[in-house]
Amino acid sequence: MHSDRDATVMKRIIVVGTSGSGKTTLANTLAEKLGLERIELDALFWEENWSADRARFEKDLRQACAGERWVMDGNYTSWLHITWASADTIIWLKYDLSVFLPRLTSRTIKRIVTKEALWGGPNRETLQKALSRDSIILWALKTYRRQRRQFPRLFAEPEHAHLRVIELESPEACAQFLQQIKKPSR
Repeated sequence: MHSDRDATVMKRIIVVGTSGSGKTTLANTLAEKLGLERIELDALFWEENWSADRARFEKDLRQACAGERWVMDGNYTSWLHITWASADTIIWLKYDLSVFLPRLTSRTIKRIVTKEALWGGPNRETLQKALSRDSIILWALKTYRRQRRQFPRLFAEPEHAHLRVIELESPEACAQFLQQIKKPSR
């Protein structure tokens, strides 16, 4: 019998949560610990100058989800019919505003100062963007409560009944979860 957090049954994992909650960090750690392919939805989606080709993205997404063993991070709820349908486990970083907002603010400032290149090439966060209606911080504030309502409803839908859902409500809970994970023997 397998526990809900047994790594031997987690072969296709999606990490979801508010921007800045640590989805990418957790997905990277899980990929390394479990020897899984790493799929970052932002990297698949975004192209140069923050543009996106939805048809290309869907094709790439279907191809990525066809793999046998992977961990993916990102919400992208418009494509749940592909991502969640292919997954066996969802890990929700259900952190409070007081946890993710300082992280996101710090990350945004760092990216502005260092001019870090992001997905799709020369995409960069800028002070102008951070202070605009396209701000990632504003986006996180707008989507936080929506996700708190939306995810439990989505988890309960019949088409998602196959998913093992793990809710981690704090960085401490996430650290404890990771301590329990051991690379499965093949």
